[in-house]
Amino acid sequence: MPTIEESVVIAAPPERVYDYLLDPASFAQFSGSIIYAELEGEGPVRTGSRIRGATKVLGRTVEWVVEYTDLDRPNKLATRSVEGRIELSTAYMMAPQGEGTHLTYRLETAAGLGGMFGKLADALVNKVYERQVRADLATLAEILTEH
Repeated sequence: MPTIEESVVIAAPPERVYDYLLDPASFAQFSGSIIYAELEGEGPVRTGSRIRGATKVLGRTVEWVVEYTDLDRPNKLATRSVEGRIELSTAYMMAPQGEGTHLTYRLETAAGLGGMFGKLADALVNKVYERQVRADLATLAEILTEH
């Protein structure tokens, strides 16, 4: 199971980071690959709530639906795919660090991110997506530090 894991320190308390990440409308604000993400149905968000969205990977648009599997404010927020071309799970893990937050993002895919491009593309797509994740986390830290 291919895994991407990256971390960043954010100058904001874990509760603020958690609340921002819980809102699907924030995804496209900090992620350069997310085209859109929206909560299915009415809020509030709870375990089992679903988010429908689309991501652009190497010029291709991938639509998906994920379901929240673990909501532990302000420590962890996790999802798993329930619809889409790639089987995946994600987790944002937050821990206090000084007056800020140490955030770790973990993405696990069943068959690799290159599945839609062919098995040989896995290594290339993973490298590209690792860079995207690092950039996204840097953007997230900047957004939450500015507000």
